[in-house]
Amino acid sequence: MALSEVIELPREMRDRIVQRWPEHGEGRIKLGAQLIVQQGQNAVFYRDGKSLDVFGPGRHTLTTANVPLLTKFISRLGFGVDSIFSANVYFVAMREFPQEGWGTRQPIAMQTPGQGLGWLLLGAHGTFGFEVSDAKRVVDTFVGGGQASLDLRAVKTRLVNAIVQAATDWFAEVNPGNLMKAQAMLDEMATAVKIKAQPQFEAMGMVLKNITIGGLSPLETSAEKLQKMGLLDANMYMQLKAMETIQEASKGGGGGSGAGMGVGLGAGMGAGAAMGQMMSGILGGQPQQSPAGQPAASSGPKEFPPIMGVTEAAEYLGVAVEDVVQLCMSGELKAKKIGSQYRISKAAIDEFMNS
Repeated sequence: MALSEVIELPREMRDRIVQRWPEHGEGRIKLGAQLIVQQGQNAVFYRDGKSLDVFGPGRHTLTTANVPLLTKFISRLGFGVDSIFSANVYFVAMREFPQEGWGTRQPIAMQTPGQGLGWLLLGAHGTFGFEVSDAKRVVDTFVGGGQASLDLRAVKTRLVNAIVQAATDWFAEVNPGNLMKAQAMLDEMATAVKIKAQPQFEAMGMVLKNITIGGLSPLETSAEKLQKMGLLDANMYMQLKAMETIQEASKGGGGGSGAGMGVGLGAGMGAGAAMGQMMSGILGGQPQQSPAGQPAASSGPKEFPPIMGVTEAAEYLGVAVEDVVQLCMSGELKAKKIGSQYRISKAAIDEFMNS
């Protein structure tokens, strides 16, 4: 490989956070070569799995004086220091990245004492902006495996995970108790999430510049989901499952014969009493009443409303909430923004899918 006397990355890093030079193989660099770092970039020298010297914007003439870590590292390997050395250079974008959409892939649990199963599962979404604060740390965290570049999508998953974890912690600490109160605390929640997520961003060499909470949406809450999340102990879970079995038995009625109808009626009456006792025990002695004549919930396909929030739209499309938010922000999916929340018509989603 020819010796390099000029090292630079002239093209703008629009959708990439890190780009390696050279893209393939290892660079051979001559002392006295020119390193050109564009505005909004840092350059990090990298050798044998270690990030070494860092350069800010400007034109730099490489000497043993301004690559001391690299010089010391090569000498320690027993190669000596001459006028030629091998290394890679990672160019890192230090600019602030524009607003990105985020959303929960796993539900956030909020305690609702005395209501339903005692827990409500929520979906949350919003936007956030960030920038790189420590180029060396970013290289160490994300590109230590030797890949040639790092794009925004590869980093975003880890950043969103940090935000969702902070949001989950906030609910555990504050516990609004019901959805209406939680919706009224979105600004407070955003401030707390930014503070809580910041250490994780810093550990990756990033700074969380801003964050919005676009909205909270109730998700289907069932004993199975709560049990899998570790929110129901085995005894409570078995009681709830038994209650479901009794409820199913109460729907029996036979095939139309008098005997069958009698059995079904008797089972239904007994099931009603058992369900009342069991629910009273589960919810602390507070009997639950069902509206008279209300039909049983359908077990068929879920019906989606003509106007949806992003959580319902994500479920309808079978994608992540953050993907829907991103489509709305880009204009690819027609949506109306009311305050901080998006509203999307089912017709617009169908049109998007058929386009």
